[in-house]
Amino acid sequence: MSEILARVAATIEGRKPENGGDPTTSYAAKLFAKGDDAILKKIGEEATETVMAAKDARVSGDTSKVVYEVADLWFHSMLLLAKFDLSPQQVLDELARREGVSGLEEKAARKDA
Repeated sequence: MSEILARVAATIEGRKPENGGDPTTSYAAKLFAKGDDAILKKIGEEATETVMAAKDARVSGDTSKVVYEVADLWFHSMLLLAKFDLSPQQVLDELARREGVSGLEEKAARKDA
């Protein structure tokens, strides 16, 4: 499953300005050139669109838009990871670390819970 993430991440890396990404020909390069606030704004938009697609699917039963919007959300999240020189593998590693850990117990153990 993570092979496609690795391929998309490699493409995104190539779109960074320091790697020759051209904002006139690449959407990702254009967002990188605008800075992290532009990427964060897109993540917010895509998160909202994901929520709306899920609400629509709840009524219609058609989940295709949920998949489409989550793909957009993941893509823009991957841009943010790349902006901070992080990788999807680091997120997968964090998910693996959390596997089998009760979320309720972990949250209760936090000092600020």
